[in-house]
Amino acid sequence: MSREEVLMVELKVLKREHRDLDEAIHALEEQGRADMLTIRRLKKQKLSIKDKIARIEDELFPDIIA
Repeated sequence: MSREEVLMVELKVLKREHRDLDEAIHALEEQGRADMLTIRRLKKQKLSIKDKIARIEDELFPDIIA
């Protein structure tokens, strides 16, 4: 596999994890009795994944200013 193919697979996995975390956070918040510390940790983890996604996308699709 080429480097780009590996990055594309990793990007797919990270996007799925990001979506899953978003759904988990939403479900916990809807319950009303969610532990705020748990929600905060999940949000921090989600933000970290978002940063990784952005780095991979920047590497795969660089902004070329002509």
